[in-house]
Amino acid sequence: MKKTALVACLLALGGVMATTGALAQDTADGIAEYRAMLGEGGNPAELTEMAGEDLWFETRGPKQASLEQCDLGAGPGVIEGVYARLPRYFEDAGRVMDLESRLIYCMETLQGFERDEIVKTAVSGSGEYASDMESLVAYVVAASRGVTIEVPQDHPMEREAYERGKQIFYFRGGPYDFSCSSCHAVTGQRIRLQDLPNLNEPELAQRAYSSWPAYRVSQGALRTMQWRLRDCFRQQRMPVLKYGSQASVDLITYLAVNASGGQMDAPGLKR
Repeated sequence: MKKTALVACLLALGGVMATTGALAQDTADGIAEYRAMLGEGGNPAELTEMAGEDLWFETRGPKQASLEQCDLGAGPGVIEGVYARLPRYFEDAGRVMDLESRLIYCMETLQGFERDEIVKTAVSGSGEYASDMESLVAYVVAASRGVTIEVPQDHPMEREAYERGKQIFYFRGGPYDFSCSSCHAVTGQRIRLQDLPNLNEPELAQRAYSSWPAYRVSQGALRTMQWRLRDCFRQQRMPVLKYGSQASVDLITYLAVNASGGQMDAPGLKR
């Protein structure tokens, strides 16, 4: 190739890269503006929060009991600030639990519901009203807005959960040999012009974790952290992550500890 032709090609390539970079930045700015505009009218998750509050105090299930005696880590019935300190070890259950697995435990032990039935209806389908679990999660999470994330690592099982979660985060598998870290362990990566936060960088991890659970405008529903992880596994073409499983709790533990020091701002609002 002649020198002049080579220079022309390099200049053209540089122009394409500059245009792509500008387009990506314009898209990121547009998404930010879109979220701001949606937020001005209020977050639709507030309606789900209200439904969750009703469910919390309603006597339900075979045992005809409310969830007022459910201990989420700060004593029976206390929800203020608890989400910012989950997952954690619960002595009565003998294991580390996130919010959703703990709510399942309370619905089983206090209200008499069957675990399989709770899990089966935990995620609402397209066009459906929020599930009981989604509503309860919204109600509890909203009580931690502005609270600093301080996920405990005092108990041996809490530290073990973190280490297992770290292994899951870096585990590569599936037909494309992906892992969580493929998308979320490098700063500045994008997919479909969407920023991919580096969940090992404290500031980025705090910003990402603190905004979940979130109301997804594209789906018209509030989606929980368990749903978020399951959807990530789907996009990796990995086996389905079982709802409320120890693996899911471990991975949430890893992400939550990495986000410690941030302030909760959930339920968030996503595209």
